[in-house]
Amino acid sequence: MMHNKSPLDRYLKKYRLKRKSKNVYHRYYQYPVRKAPSIIGIVLLLAVIVLLPAVIVSVPSTSKESQESKEVNGPINENSEEMELNTVDVDVKRVDSGETERVPLEEYVTSVVASEMPAEFEKEALKAQAIAARTYVVNHLLHTDDDKDDAISDQTDAQVYLDKDELKRKWGKDFHWKLDKVSEAVADTENEIITYEEEPITPTFFSMSNGYTEDAEDYWGNELPYLKSVESKWEEDNPKFTEQKIFSAEEMANKVGISLNGNTQVPIEINRTKSNRVSEIQFNEESFSGKDIREKLDLRSNDFTVKQKDNHFIFTTKGFGHGVGMSQYGANGMAEEGKNYKEIIQYYYQGVELQTIKEATPTLVAK
Repeated sequence: MMHNKSPLDRYLKKYRLKRKSKNVYHRYYQYPVRKAPSIIGIVLLLAVIVLLPAVIVSVPSTSKESQESKEVNGPINENSEEMELNTVDVDVKRVDSGETERVPLEEYVTSVVASEMPAEFEKEALKAQAIAARTYVVNHLLHTDDDKDDAISDQTDAQVYLDKDELKRKWGKDFHWKLDKVSEAVADTENEIITYEEEPITPTFFSMSNGYTEDAEDYWGNELPYLKSVESKWEEDNPKFTEQKIFSAEEMANKVGISLNGNTQVPIEINRTKSNRVSEIQFNEESFSGKDIREKLDLRSNDFTVKQKDNHFIFTTKGFGHGVGMSQYGANGMAEEGKNYKEIIQYYYQGVELQTIKEATPTLVAK
């Protein structure tokens, strides 16, 4: 009687192995190779011949040709927006040296935040400052003429910018933790800017309010719908909220450009804006804006009172800065109360939205 069993079945019977499934090749390794019939060697050899090329093909290629193929077919990094924005640089005019320094956008923003706001502030306040700083420079870049030297100043007429060596001298032993904290805040808001009606705003900011922010129109004469006066009471307990400066009559005459006669009492009249800052002041019927007097006498703010004592004038100011836009100490006060950076920005800048640079300014990368 002929048997229909295969050589493999006869082998299993000889070695008293029960065939539970068709795939039993792993069981062979329980016995010395020399005991296996020649057919098994042939089967194994064929398996190696068939399977080895497939294994080789499945190994990922790390060759130069493979890498070049990836580069031709598309970028390895899927975040193409980030890659595009990494090519945006900022030309910074270093006023002291007269040189121009080219800095990547996010590195520039980090340095501005580190220079403009205390690193001890709450992280959400630092994030709000980062977005304001980024918006300011993006607006500058959009209006830059490639044919002209339009580098942005590193001084207060634009945004204060200190490089890492300058920050090391400023912070000393605290350099690393402060820079790390600021860098994290900037990274958390990467590419975000403030827009009004789909356009980047002019995001002015200042140190400390007098209890209210100021309308742009009342300080600069130009109305901007997002720069309106809002209450800002978080600063009033700050020990630097008020300051006094005293000027002699001679100093006043020289700095302000008015005629004063010794100890003669000078009639002074003051008009104020709705945020209680000085809109107009008269000395001996000579009129000046509060902004002019602040700048001529280098006062901390244009919310001031004046008292004359003999031949001296005592100025008492509240707050610090021009008062338009975001109060930095106010932002920190809001953050301490649990407000996030979006709430801070939308409080100090009225009717604005947060968008990515690519959404709001698609032409910037192409410049």
